[in-house]
Amino acid sequence: MSCSTSKVMTDYDTGINFSQFKTYAFFDDIGKELNELDLKRVVSSINLEMKKLGFTKVEKPDFYINVISKLSDIQNNNTLGIGVGSSGRNGGFGISGGIPIGNKKLNEVFTIEFVNAKTDTLIWEGVLVSKIKKNRKPEEKELHFKEIIKEILASYHFKNKQINGI
Repeated sequence: MSCSTSKVMTDYDTGINFSQFKTYAFFDDIGKELNELDLKRVVSSINLEMKKLGFTKVEKPDFYINVISKLSDIQNNNTLGIGVGSSGRNGGFGISGGIPIGNKKLNEVFTIEFVNAKTDTLIWEGVLVSKIKKNRKPEEKELHFKEIIKEILASYHFKNKQINGI
């Protein structure tokens, strides 16, 4: 459903001890670029993946999560050419044009940010660029968000798992 061909890009604060972060919450204005239905899909998928990583959602967290989604049109290079031509003895005449074929696609840059609750500073960021169909069914949107969120959070290398039974 999603056409993700890009690799996840991550960045993080190298001076942070990530083992201190065990709880999270969402910013109040998370995903302001998303509509309400897509935001519910995103939050649900993030909650699922964060649980798998061993994090707990609480009201007073160690870090906050923000999501940014930016969409832009992709130039459609697939066109059907039509031409009409005529030539006479001493001249010519021609008309040509292109009709776009295929579904309209969008470029999506989807970012998940972790922000330290104590210092209000960015500590980790995962970004995935993907191409998506402009007109998608709700089921396609849900599957797309599940896939990209799973892929982004799988790149979080500081898994919150107990070490030596502690």
